[in-house]
Amino acid sequence: MPKIDLKKELKHLYQAPAREVVQVDVPALRFLMIDGAGDPNTSPLYARAVEALFSVSYTAKFIVKKGPSGIDYAVMPLEGLWWSDDPSSFVANDRSKWQWTMMIHQPPYADESVLRDAMAEVKRKKGLAAVEALRLESFTEGPCAQTLHVGPFTADGPTIRRVHDFIETRAALAGKHHEIYLSDIRRADASRWKTIIRQPMA
Repeated sequence: MPKIDLKKELKHLYQAPAREVVQVDVPALRFLMIDGAGDPNTSPLYARAVEALFSVSYTAKFIVKKGPSGIDYAVMPLEGLWWSDDPSSFVANDRSKWQWTMMIHQPPYADESVLRDAMAEVKRKKGLAAVEALRLESFTEGPCAQTLHVGPFTADGPTIRRVHDFIETRAALAGKHHEIYLSDIRRADASRWKTIIRQPMA
């Protein structure tokens, strides 16, 4: 059985042009989520949260693959919802004032039972306390504007501004600032990091 890649099946949500802001409609999707606050570059809580998300997501993938269905799928990229009491902190890129929900989209075959088993296995083998804070939640954004930012996260202010300008000429900003991290930042040069910037619109 070939490996299933949901990024390709949902390419209108996980691909975006770099020079154009486009509108998409985001349906209800299931995510493994965890909440926190502060600058991700300096917060130990953030690092532990991301480790727990990926550890459980990959463990669930292998449970499904070894199970009766034998389905093999690619783990989806890390995503983040970001917000602040001061909206200008997004354009100024002052992440110390940001609150966040980090999340990874889960396919339907990684059901609650699979994820429960994966969480128990990760706690037993790795002892990650952050696993206790994970939750599975259905999340719907509806109409959104998005584009692709290429480069380091600290340089995404102008890209965010373009998305906001696109929305403000058509509607109003709604919901939380959303980023989808398409690159492995441990391997790729920061100048080539690819991040989808998404913002819900009313």
